Amino acid sequence: MSHSAQSTRRIFAWPALIAALGVVGLFAALLGDGGWDGLAWLALGVPAVLAIRGLWRR
Repeated sequence: MSHSAQSTRRIFAWPALIAALGVVGLFAALLGDGGWDGLAWLALGVPAVLAIRGLWRR
């Protein structure tokens, strides 16, 4: 693997993880109540907290 491919993967790792959390959270919110609600809150809350933290540091 070349150096540029490694750096590209490293650049997009966190945004891809945050996007995946959002997708999981939205899907869990559609599935039902109970544990699914908890998963939705967690999966959608983490990206929100990271965004607020990033804005706060700025």
